[in-house]
Amino acid sequence: MAAISYKNASCIYEGADKLAVDSLDLDIQDGEFVVLVGPSGSGKSTALRMLAGLEEIDGGAIEIGGKNMVGVPSKDRDIAMVFQNYALYPNKTVGENMGFALKMRGVGLEERNRKVQEAAKLLDLTEYLDRKPGKLSGGQRQRVAMGRAIVREPQVFCMDEPLSNLDAKLRVQTRTQIAALQRRLGTTTVYVTHDQVEAMTMGDRVAILKDGRLQQFASPTELYDHPVNAFVAGFIGSPAMNLFTVPVASGGVRVGERLVALERDQLTAIAAAGLDEVTLGLRPEQLEIGSAEDDGLLVQVDLVEELGNESYLYASFPDREIRAIDGTSATIVARSPQRAPARIGETVTLRKREGSAHLFHPETGDRIGA
Repeated sequence: MAAISYKNASCIYEGADKLAVDSLDLDIQDGEFVVLVGPSGSGKSTALRMLAGLEEIDGGAIEIGGKNMVGVPSKDRDIAMVFQNYALYPNKTVGENMGFALKMRGVGLEERNRKVQEAAKLLDLTEYLDRKPGKLSGGQRQRVAMGRAIVREPQVFCMDEPLSNLDAKLRVQTRTQIAALQRRLGTTTVYVTHDQVEAMTMGDRVAILKDGRLQQFASPTELYDHPVNAFVAGFIGSPAMNLFTVPVASGGVRVGERLVALERDQLTAIAAAGLDEVTLGLRPEQLEIGSAEDDGLLVQVDLVEELGNESYLYASFPDREIRAIDGTSATIVARSPQRAPARIGETVTLRKREGSAHLFHPETGDRIGA
């Protein structure tokens, strides 16, 4: 086990005009489960491959256990990789697949079998040790790939989207197993995914990347409650936070013809920044659905999604001048614990709960206020 430090680590691919990973600073504690998440092309997989020694570090450094890994071959970093495609030998049994790396390192048969049996017990694979991978389900094959990594007893686990090939139900089950297993083993783990729900449910801390640059590194609750910018705010949460640019008014901001009141400290922060418009963020679950006559945001219902235990209401503003942060006409999503909270085409009011508004700079996207 070992702590990991990215120190202004950068990587650029040959022929590219910008860095794939740009001056990444990240300190990962010994035994911590850290998730790298971001959209396609954000640099998350490149950052993991730099750690594993599969990509060159073109600037800065990466340390494992206080030792600089620049120039150190992948095989000498004491890291075990788990990939998306399992990479199992089809002609070998589960037990042989799990113990193959140990065999290549010259570990004796008795010791090899002991470690394989221990890992198989942890992963509920004992009864499958004599089977070939072709006789296993996708989830079982991924557990075999995990077992192959575990028997090596590495300092660090590197996992590159290991659940991408599984169906939705199996993904939920397997991510729970991986998170629980990591906590039992206590091995420092860096896990890459594009799925923000996966990131939020698995990681002790989550690093969000965009265009090769780190946006925020914090616990899941900190990311959700206090996103540092509009990108993080819109990326974390499902459905995403509602974000639109609105003018500042006395006591709050104006959304169409309706005033949304803000907290005193938020009004102070807006005044200090000298802004006459801001990006307002409202999470769907912080909105309450009322009648058209109530105070709040006046919207027209476009779609209602019934999920059994809750409903999602998708609506648009009668005032088409209200803009989303990408400049298009704004829409809004609200979550309701009630079934059929409104009908399509109906006009309703969405009231925000006290203290639930997030504010961001309309140009830089940076958070305004606490």
